[in-house]
Amino acid sequence: MSGDREVGIDLQSFAARMRRMTAEFNRVAHEFAHEHGLHITDVQALIKIFDAPSPITPGRLREELNLTSGAVTACLDRLERAGHIRRVRDVHDRRVVHLHYLDAAKEFAAAFFGPLGRSTDNALRRFSPEELRTVAAFLDAMNGELGALRAAPGSS
Repeated sequence: MSGDREVGIDLQSFAARMRRMTAEFNRVAHEFAHEHGLHITDVQALIKIFDAPSPITPGRLREELNLTSGAVTACLDRLERAGHIRRVRDVHDRRVVHLHYLDAAKEFAAAFFGPLGRSTDNALRRFSPEELRTVAAFLDAMNGELGALRAAPGSS
């Protein structure tokens, strides 16, 4: 453990590294939003819709982004007008709406975020599969902790 402190892996330096990475990701997302006339909330919504394992509902998106119903509706209206998403009513329950990320939006995002993907790939190649499994396990654990923190009473 004392060797860890020598290479700067104490909690404070680790937290600083995480904040720096988050700030860099945010910078890229803000540039993308600005370049394409989107709100940063629109970009966050697009990411949530794209990353969802199955089509997400507006209500779930509202919960994920901690927005009001009106704000989600305005966001989805902008994204739909811009051709990024499509709202589809559930065939079994017409009251339920699912959000679908359109192929044109995938191409649009790929063009902008391609350099980020290449940078990520460059970083990944510096580590062994075992090291990457450890990093992935840490990220999964950290996301779980952050989710629990968000869900805790009084955390809003």
